[in-house]
Amino acid sequence: MDYSKLQNGSDIRGVALDGIAGQNVNLTEQVCRDIGRGFALWLCDKTGKRTDLRVAVGMDSRLSGPNLSKWICEAMAQEGLLVTDFGMASTPAMFMSTVTEGYLFDGSVMITASHLPFNRNGFKFFTAQGGLEKADIKQILDYAAGDHTTGLAGGSICQGEFMDTYAKILADKIRAASGKDRPLEGFRIVVDAGNGAGGFYVDKVLKPLGANTDGSRFLEPDGSFPNHIPNPENKEAMQSITEAVRETSADLGIIFDTDVDRAGAVLSDGSELNRNRIIAMLAAVLLREHPGTTIVTDSITSTGLAKFIEEKGGIHHRFKRGYRNVINESIRLNELGQDSQLAIETSGHGALKENYFLDDGAYLVTKLLIELARGKEQGYTLESLIASLEEPAESVEFRMNILLDDFKSYGQQVIDDLTAYTQNQPGWTLAPSNFEGVRVNLDEEHGSGWFLLRLSLHDPLLPLNIESNIQGGAKQIATELAGFLSGYEKLDTASLLDYCK
Repeated sequence: MDYSKLQNGSDIRGVALDGIAGQNVNLTEQVCRDIGRGFALWLCDKTGKRTDLRVAVGMDSRLSGPNLSKWICEAMAQEGLLVTDFGMASTPAMFMSTVTEGYLFDGSVMITASHLPFNRNGFKFFTAQGGLEKADIKQILDYAAGDHTTGLAGGSICQGEFMDTYAKILADKIRAASGKDRPLEGFRIVVDAGNGAGGFYVDKVLKPLGANTDGSRFLEPDGSFPNHIPNPENKEAMQSITEAVRETSADLGIIFDTDVDRAGAVLSDGSELNRNRIIAMLAAVLLREHPGTTIVTDSITSTGLAKFIEEKGGIHHRFKRGYRNVINESIRLNELGQDSQLAIETSGHGALKENYFLDDGAYLVTKLLIELARGKEQGYTLESLIASLEEPAESVEFRMNILLDDFKSYGQQVIDDLTAYTQNQPGWTLAPSNFEGVRVNLDEEHGSGWFLLRLSLHDPLLPLNIESNIQGGAKQIATELAGFLSGYEKLDTASLLDYCK
């Protein structure tokens, strides 16, 4: 098979189980063993070590996880690596196993496909320098497709445990910030883990800190995901945690994705804390701790968020979609001497400078809990931190398929043509400092908002995001755009045209 088709940016993903028509298993036993061999070869190259090369392996709750773990562990041990199997774990924890004293693994592997359907799975890889880049994944897959081996002997597999240690790191951070052993006493905090790997946060973090967690949902790992998709961007998932908050009168609700590298929350008044709102809250906290810092976000954040960050004394740097893109841009700014404490996507992927620029949903939630406890002591609420955030009246997204094999060049041509078209449209203004697609601001007479048209990172489509500050404004913007976009025969604009009717 063509191993390169398993690459998904800086991850490997594929079909691991039968069960969905038209999706054939490509993460077979042989493929997984080859990937294990490929990672062993890559790690030998990266570290230069020929002995005592130590690797940790973890998995989320997916049904295929145990088999994939067995195969990749055995393959790496056969290549002479000393493998420790942590069993159920979170993606951020697997990185932390490479930098935590007493562990300090040379590399780690997380078996996950984030929020994708039950039949999918994949691999994420880490060293102490962070998650691997696209070029690294390509090299691993190239090795997997070949027949080279490390030639090393003496490999082994043993069972280990790290989640207790990782959870204690988080709990101790809240203790240190509050000066109390049980700083969450008196708070009711509910968690919806969506039957993913995030249930540990209740028993290993919240309860030891004194929180009442009665009313939490779906904490038991179950890779069939019987209740809802574990994804903070999913409406059904957010409805579930919102119901839990309202039914229990909780002070905070927390929701994780499957492997806990993303999180969302619900405030005590039942309002969702995700997308622009969670970015705003974290920005408010970090700008108090680091005045003037730069907040790097993806390209579809709102104008209200930009204004909020600027009013708090910060710099908003809107960049490309893709969590690795956002994180790497924040790292780049720091290397240039421009302090940037937060890199975060509207999807909930957020990484802090203080935490190795690791996208860790549990760590973001931990920052919120510190604020919750501090607010009680100082007389403010989480809600008050974002009271001045201006939110759009309307927000819509259209994902328009490109009906061509050479979709990238066609999509870019549409974007280039729209950029030129914008120059002559009354009330339209190209947004400054835009790094992805074409972003246009529209005045009050033309919908009072903005739109962004960009190429998808991996798929043959053009996503179109529209926001307006007035009721009916999104439809007005969409209608002005539809006349232009409908002229492209290989662009499926049906959803946009239906919306405009």
